[in-house]
Amino acid sequence: MSSVRTRRTRWVAGSAVALALLFAGAATVAAARDDGAAPAPRTPSAESADAGFARDMAVHHQQAVEMSFIVRDGTRDEDVRRLAYDIANTQANQRGMLLGWLDLWELPKTAPAGQEPMAWMSGHRHSAHRTGGSETGFEAHDGALMPGMATRTELDGLRAARGKKAEILFLQLMTDHHKGGVDMARGCAEQCTVPVEKRLAQGMAEAQRSELDLMADMLAARGSAPRP
Repeated sequence: MSSVRTRRTRWVAGSAVALALLFAGAATVAAARDDGAAPAPRTPSAESADAGFARDMAVHHQQAVEMSFIVRDGTRDEDVRRLAYDIANTQANQRGMLLGWLDLWELPKTAPAGQEPMAWMSGHRHSAHRTGGSETGFEAHDGALMPGMATRTELDGLRAARGKKAEILFLQLMTDHHKGGVDMARGCAEQCTVPVEKRLAQGMAEAQRSELDLMADMLAARGSAPRP
């Protein structure tokens, strides 16, 4: 059952990446044309939701890739290793696209001075993770810069775990990670102005929701559940 759902998740995520690459290529070609047929698209500012999402999701994705490689060495379970491979492959590709857009827009890969991570989410009406002091309910701590990210202590625990313990911890940490990522992706789908980025964000949200269901099943099969 889990193998079938993993293949379905991989197809959804892979399709999102393929479509995003296709649209990104088309947008780049259109922007490069100078035949007067249409004005070039507006370049997002460094403070925009487009740039903020690209920066923050690239950081968020990098940790998911790191956790996936860690668990690969901590278990021989094929279902968990397959899921970890799918997550690492998909999110590494998406991270490359996000950083590529920042290069295309000639924007820095770090936030402007004084701007906290996730500050661009302040206008997202569904977000439970807005940043900015007391409004957030989340404070960066122990290496966890954004909601859903694992702390350094948790990553150390994952590195030390083996077998079933490693599988459960990975699935719990990645569940938290995906929940934070889904909220970020929905924020971009709502607030970003670059169409290809909005489409990628929507694809991320859908694929990660599917993986959340899969991971809940995998935790249940191991006598565990997502963390409160």
